[in-house]
Amino acid sequence: MKPLVIDTNVSLDLCVFADPTVAPLRQALAQGPWRWLATPAMREELQRVLTYPLVARRLQADGRTAEAALACWDAAVSLVLPAPKAPYTCKDKDDQIFIDLAVHHQARLLSKDKAVLCMARRLARLNAEVLPRWPTPFLHPVPNQP
Repeated sequence: MKPLVIDTNVSLDLCVFADPTVAPLRQALAQGPWRWLATPAMREELQRVLTYPLVARRLQADGRTAEAALACWDAAVSLVLPAPKAPYTCKDKDDQIFIDLAVHHQARLLSKDKAVLCMARRLARLNAEVLPRWPTPFLHPVPNQP
């Protein structure tokens, strides 16, 4: 299975906001061969973010709980051990754990965070691909032309 690391903002899109732009990602995770890697610290961060007023109001408006959002996340991820520090350091210390994990597993990292996206070239040198959204061509490949 191919490794995938998803930051907290994209996790919120999947498990809280039901953002239609992540529908192809949701489908790719359900169909495989992608394996969403995460660490306990990433879960703790998500749990903390779920208490932010904007997120809590959205959950309440949808009649959902933070526990339901965490259950969505728990059902989708494969928990792994924290990764060693990557050779590059992110300006946003909260994003470093995602970078470290993506580099360690040579994974695709989905993030909308500018501090992460600006590191894409450097992380590519370490075989970690950084993307702002799920690339739908990978989900629906074009058939070979005769």
